[in-house]
Amino acid sequence: MSRLVAFAAIQGAYNIVQKAEGKFQQAMDKYGPNQPLAFPNTAYYLPIIYSILGVKVEKLADAEPVMKTCRELLPAHLRTKGNIHTPYLGGVLDSGMAALLAEEIVEAIRYVEDPDFYLPAEDPDENHMWVGAADDTIMRKRGIEFVDGSAPGFAAIVGAAPTKEIAKAIAEEYQKKNLYVFMAANQGGTTFTQQLIDAGVQVGWNTRLVPFGPDISAAVFALGFANRAAMAFGGVEPGDFKKILLYNKERVFAFVNALGEVNAEWAANAAGAINWGFPTLADTDIPEILPTGVCTYEHVVANVSYETMCQRSIEVRGLKVQITEIPIPVAYGPA
Repeated sequence: MSRLVAFAAIQGAYNIVQKAEGKFQQAMDKYGPNQPLAFPNTAYYLPIIYSILGVKVEKLADAEPVMKTCRELLPAHLRTKGNIHTPYLGGVLDSGMAALLAEEIVEAIRYVEDPDFYLPAEDPDENHMWVGAADDTIMRKRGIEFVDGSAPGFAAIVGAAPTKEIAKAIAEEYQKKNLYVFMAANQGGTTFTQQLIDAGVQVGWNTRLVPFGPDISAAVFALGFANRAAMAFGGVEPGDFKKILLYNKERVFAFVNALGEVNAEWAANAAGAINWGFPTLADTDIPEILPTGVCTYEHVVANVSYETMCQRSIEVRGLKVQITEIPIPVAYGPA
């Protein structure tokens, strides 16, 4: 593994955890320890924390030991120079998990501070672009598709494409393969979601193009959805993190497409996704992690063209998708 990859992921996790600690303390000072803290209309509490740690976060005070766990998971900083070789993967995976646990608390606090930021519905409206965490009604309706095979997996797209036309082409290619697209983060002053809307594409759960949120922290909604599927349909007990992660690696065929410059915090989220067996494919020249190990094949792949992004992602994840083209030799229309 490249030392630069490990350095970026660990540094990004430190940044995320430090910001989350500040956000948590501000919330404690303003709202007090008994302030309810949850995603709306779910029995799974904060699902990554609940599934990985077995901790039921119901109020702000419940998040305090989780924040301490995040800090404890952070490994020592790496030096970018020197000849001493140390194994990086364990520290990278721990730092990625710390980042995701911290970001889930940040997103839960957002629900307290700005309860109207996310629209608790399947589809956004003209006043709300972001849908945030899926409630249990959506989870039951959509999660079963990952079990019966009608939805073979999902692409978590972070950032934005160079143009709205490229964004539309990528999204439509995934739709043809029945994959969901979970969207988060921004790049260059825009988002993949905004690009699709500008291109006249309808977004929402009903089109399988789900706009979770504008920040990288919204990636927790995708991973939380996957973990809820493991608990709801896979019978995995909360806190059994090994089974949760193995279930996702073997049953939920997901991957990350990073579009645009990958900063340290994006790298930390990519490291977190590797815990799930979800690889990252980027359109930029970033250090790669090519050997197999936690993921089925490669972990991080760089310089993927937009024309091959969909097919390459499916190959790296080890997903087999069959598309049946029905030839229609003559013009047709409704009877």
